[in-house]
Amino acid sequence: MNPVFRKAFLFNQAFGRCSFLVQQPLWNSAAAANQRTYRGASTEGIGRWKHLLPKQAQRKKKDKLQMKPIVEATPTSYGTLNVTVSGYDVVLVEHFSQFIHNLCNRLHVPMSDSYALPTQSTELMLLQQKGTKTLVDAVLKTHHRVLQLSSLDACLCPVFMDVVLKNQPEGVQLCVKEHTEAEFHQRFKARPELEGLVAQIGS
Repeated sequence: MNPVFRKAFLFNQAFGRCSFLVQQPLWNSAAAANQRTYRGASTEGIGRWKHLLPKQAQRKKKDKLQMKPIVEATPTSYGTLNVTVSGYDVVLVEHFSQFIHNLCNRLHVPMSDSYALPTQSTELMLLQQKGTKTLVDAVLKTHHRVLQLSSLDACLCPVFMDVVLKNQPEGVQLCVKEHTEAEFHQRFKARPELEGLVAQIGS
């Protein structure tokens, strides 16, 4: 064999073998890097609800959140109603509230607002058999989501509630009641120290 062709043949064999040995781990690492395991998780998309509401004019950050006017009930429709979904499992609560939101959009039920209330923590105390000392056994966190409906048709309400109750998951509580001004203030956490300082400055 010609020495030139022999060197070229050996070079091709060596180059092909090296490229196979070098490229194989790189391809495996790139494939592993492109895998996104969080997309299949049950907690994906929790807290995203703005895409469900119709687009409105953006308010400035400095503007204080104002209470929307309460719609009065009429003989053919209900007024402003609060559909409160609560439970200990945040995944179930969030997914059920999204189901109700999508149902309202499909049935053309007007929805004025959708928000989450502050999470409530409940401590379970365990009393010792001998003695009066108590220990914290568990901490239960209750999550709340509120969907605010306005002018729900009285003829559509039984169908709406029937569909919602049949799809209510286990361990999730549902409450429907009229909206009041006290429930609007319940959205915000109380800050008594700040309120006391404001009162001192105002006096």
